[in-house]
Amino acid sequence: MLLNLKEGVILPFFKPLGWTSFQVVGRSRWWFKKKYGIKKIKVGHAGTLDPLATGVLVVCIGKATKRIEELQTHSKEYVATIKLGATTPSFDKETEEDATYPVEHITKELIEQTLNTFIGEIQQVPPVFSAVKIGGKRAYKMARRGDDVELAPKKVNIYEIELIEFHAPDELKIRVVCGKGTYIRSLARDLGTAMNTGAYLTALCRTRVGDFTIDDCLDASHFSEWLDEQEIKFEEE
Repeated sequence: MLLNLKEGVILPFFKPLGWTSFQVVGRSRWWFKKKYGIKKIKVGHAGTLDPLATGVLVVCIGKATKRIEELQTHSKEYVATIKLGATTPSFDKETEEDATYPVEHITKELIEQTLNTFIGEIQQVPPVFSAVKIGGKRAYKMARRGDDVELAPKKVNIYEIELIEFHAPDELKIRVVCGKGTYIRSLARDLGTAMNTGAYLTALCRTRVGDFTIDDCLDASHFSEWLDEQEIKFEEE
């Protein structure tokens, strides 16, 4: 593959569990600079993935960073595993369970009916453990300090949602296709509330961003070896 940094390069990476999106960006920047002696190069990503999530992370290099805003508007597909009957402050496994709820009334039919109510444009409150800014401060930093955090609801779009698996009484897996700014953690929380129980995210994989799928992704852990096999053209910025 010819990597033309003069024109800009867009590369889809598979973000491993536990990595931050910034770590993937930092590693790709470091290897470009090290292997090709580039003193300065712009690198960014088109949509954050939480450390507890895996999947497609689109990285833009060089002049392609100008396309980040455009790429962020593309639809995204996720596969999410959700535990029913409990909640956590972060809406995922980052924090401990803080309440439990009954699940005896949960059926596959109830789940499918409830999922359908989330299709379309909906109002969604982001998790307090998120990168949303309040008065210039990240909400997650305030939440971890124990500050009271109130976030306003915002409009997001759910294009498709379906039940993949239901392991009664308290675990389900769903596929979601959504627009920019959608928090799957919040969707899990809201799904539980709508079914008169609690719910939080236990696993999340982003399987597609725009036309990029997992099958297209590079392994961030072996990016150096992949670069060795590529031809590159560049100019210093």
